[in-house]
Amino acid sequence: MNAHCERVIRTLRSEVCDHVLILNEAHARHVLAEYQRHYNQHRPHQARQQRPSESHRQPDTAHTANTRTLLRTRVLNGLINEYRYAA
Repeated sequence: MNAHCERVIRTLRSEVCDHVLILNEAHARHVLAEYQRHYNQHRPHQARQQRPSESHRQPDTAHTANTRTLLRTRVLNGLINEYRYAA
């Protein structure tokens, strides 16, 4: 269990806390909640063949030339970007 905790802490530190200045407890909770949403719903996971947890919502590839438009969503004020195909 200790190895899992160390892995989570290292991931949070390298991807979030090293790039964001945490102001207070409320700000820390907001940043961690936003990263948790990104991690669980959008970020690719190695155990799932590099597919996000919620991959059933998003098609693998665009089927026609008109749907090749990508939309970007900024997470944590642009620290992380999420991309998806336009509907």
